[in-house]
Parts: sequence; structure tokens; C-alpha cells
Amino acid sequence: MEVTISGRHLEITEPIREYAAGKMAKLPRYYDRLQAVQVVAEKNEHQFMVEVRVQADRHDPFIAKESGTDLYACIDATVDKLERQLTDHKDRLRNRKHNKK
Repeated sequence: MEVTISGRHLEITEPIREYAAGKMAKLPRYYDRLQAVQVVAEKNEHQFMVEVRVQADRHDPFIAKESGTDLYACIDATVDKLERQLTDHKDRLRNRKHNKK
């Protein structure tokens, strides 16, 4: 899985890059067909915005966005949103054959 981390109006330092990459490395635990993860951190006047796009095999990209005053908290929130999206998708795939009536 390829992880790309970039910033708009914000310099991505090595601690931010390591933190985000560490969090994104946990995502294949929830759905194993992930191909690429793109993290874009943006700084406006007084807050940060983080957008994460996850490319999965045979599916539209999973997208999570979060904004706030703490960059690390925004990264955590987007990972939480993606965990929920990925587990819901995996459950739908796993149970779709049993839901036919």
C-alpha cells in the first residue's frame, strides 16, 4: 500500500509525516484490498483541514475530511472515520449473499 502525504499552505515536517504514516498503516487491518492512501493537510487562517482518500480494489475511493485547531487530532478523526467506512464496507461484502430473500 502506497501512502502519499502532502500539504497545502503547510510544510509537512518529519514528525507529522511519521505520525500520519503510522496511523494510515493500520487501515489494512480493517479491509485488506487497499491500494493507495493520499493524505492532504491544509492550513487556513486559524485551523487545519485534513482530507484522506483511500483507493481500494474494485471500489470507489473512501474519503474522510476533518477540520480543527489541532493537526494531530484531525488526523486521528479521519482515521476513525475511515475505520468505520472500511468495516461497514467489509461487513456488506461479507453478508451480501445471506441477505437475499
